[in-house]
Amino acid sequence: MASSYEKQITNIRFNQDKSCFMCCMDNGLRIYYVEPLVEKVHYDERTIGGVGFCEMVWRCNLFAIVSGGSKPKYADNSVLVYDDNLKRAVLEFTFDQPVLSVRCRKDRLVAVLKNRIHIFSFPHQPQKLFTVETKSNPLGLCELSPGNNILLVFPGSKMGSLQFMNLASTEPTVSSSPVTINAHQGELACIAINQQGNLIASASEKGTLIRVWDAQKRIPLIELRRGTDPATIFCINFSPDSDFLCCSSDKGTIHIFALKNQKLNKRSTFSKMSFLGHYVDSQWALANFTVPPECACVCAFSSNSSVVAICMDGTYHKYVFNEDGVCSRLTYDVFLEVCGDDDF
Repeated sequence: MASSYEKQITNIRFNQDKSCFMCCMDNGLRIYYVEPLVEKVHYDERTIGGVGFCEMVWRCNLFAIVSGGSKPKYADNSVLVYDDNLKRAVLEFTFDQPVLSVRCRKDRLVAVLKNRIHIFSFPHQPQKLFTVETKSNPLGLCELSPGNNILLVFPGSKMGSLQFMNLASTEPTVSSSPVTINAHQGELACIAINQQGNLIASASEKGTLIRVWDAQKRIPLIELRRGTDPATIFCINFSPDSDFLCCSSDKGTIHIFALKNQKLNKRSTFSKMSFLGHYVDSQWALANFTVPPECACVCAFSSNSSVVAICMDGTYHKYVFNEDGVCSRLTYDVFLEVCGDDDF
């Protein structure tokens, strides 16, 4: 039954503190608490239409959507901000191109288009602060730190580079000068920022390596190896205290790495043979577990010792891990069936 949901789900994303996740669908939108797994919000297609992307503002009553799927109710060049208390849209931002992704925090809304990023003050009396011209960004890659350090990260103009900006200024058209890091040789495929806004993780379209960067010193901190075969990385997330990092890919494996105590990570048996190059320098996952292969999913830490994976086939997986690299499944569920909706 779960596999039939994959055709209905268009996108899944966690909120800023990973306590909720949004499930965008051809026939509406659902928002769930991660623990315990409970439906929080339910909009059907008559109310909201098909939804391509959704971004919550932490756990408050506001969320932003971009229409999508096969049954959109609104144009894909508009961002609508809904107030769940009022059950209606209260703000609308319209652009001259389709919106590819949206990022929010309590004081900013960011709309990502193919060749530019618009930054707005938010939510009271919103106004455009400035616009950043970018290289072609068809994936809509962009992340906004949720903490006090207001950091915006997106692909730079050079292939494989990261560009980030400090958005702390509240004055329109004023921001710090952008900083660029040459992160990968290939095009970027995934970006993540930790809660504190001082660490950035990135992966290229090759999908074999994840690199973690110090956002303040602009230097690489650690290179993590997902595997040797190319893969599409769907998601990277830090643990709340940034001691760990997890990632998901189309290989159907969730990898968990240690960042603070890196001795916990596995190493290549050839790591002492320096003539073999960087391949043996990177660190392998401390632990991993599997989900349905080739099914897109997102993953995040529900605590510092447990990881949840939410899959596009409608399944929910929760595993606990220890420092020995042992993973044990705690929970499996089909989250779209949790609400008991008559449609299913």
